[in-house]
Amino acid sequence: MALDEVQVLDTQPTPPGHKLHAYIDVAVVVIVLIGTNLIAHFTNQWASIVSVPIAAVILVALVRRRGLGWAELGLSPRQWRQGSLWALAAVGVVLLAVVIGAALPITRPFFLNSRYAAVSGALIASMIVIPLQTAIPEELAFRGVLHGTLDRVVGARGVFAAGSMLFGLWHIASSLGLTSGNKGLTGFLGGGPAGQVIGIGLAVIATAGAGVVFTWLRRRSGSLLAPIALHWAVNGAGALAAAVVWHVTVH
Repeated sequence: MALDEVQVLDTQPTPPGHKLHAYIDVAVVVIVLIGTNLIAHFTNQWASIVSVPIAAVILVALVRRRGLGWAELGLSPRQWRQGSLWALAAVGVVLLAVVIGAALPITRPFFLNSRYAAVSGALIASMIVIPLQTAIPEELAFRGVLHGTLDRVVGARGVFAAGSMLFGLWHIASSLGLTSGNKGLTGFLGGGPAGQVIGIGLAVIATAGAGVVFTWLRRRSGSLLAPIALHWAVNGAGALAAAVVWHVTVH
């Protein structure tokens, strides 16, 4: 099946009689995402590690039972080749941008994140934690499940708008200590409450913007492989660059 055929299938309007069920599916997905976010950031360490991956798997199983197809979820094997090509291109662009950003004196301080001060910690985060705890489950949840359920009720524009906005709001909790752990942001925004609020706002805007790009890749490639790869590259390559910059600058 060609890419346009998959996209046509992806954007088929839901029959009027099924609209209510489709809206209920969206509501359930959003409620599960909100609950998962609260559990991940405001309970204990184990919950923060396993809650998002577990929720992503549960959501996929749930919407599959509700009739969402593999193509609607971005998981059709027919699109793996196309998705892989887009994934490689996306990773290449991000790696180039990270190398340039880490090399330029004006942007280098923004890579000074104390969380990745140790090279070993950055490697574990980049190769294990970020893919399994962030990139893969978040893309399954947002560009897979949420994308597929929203597409049935609001179409492409609604997916871009609502999906990206929800992805930005998803990052409020994870941005609470953003400025305090990043020397570049602390110097730019300040370390007080006002700086923290501005930092959270900027993080929400930035991740909502990233959500637009992820969604575009998902629709353009027809596969989750491309947004997963880009998501990993932004976070994983950033962690590795932070470790390198930290050791070059601080030591």
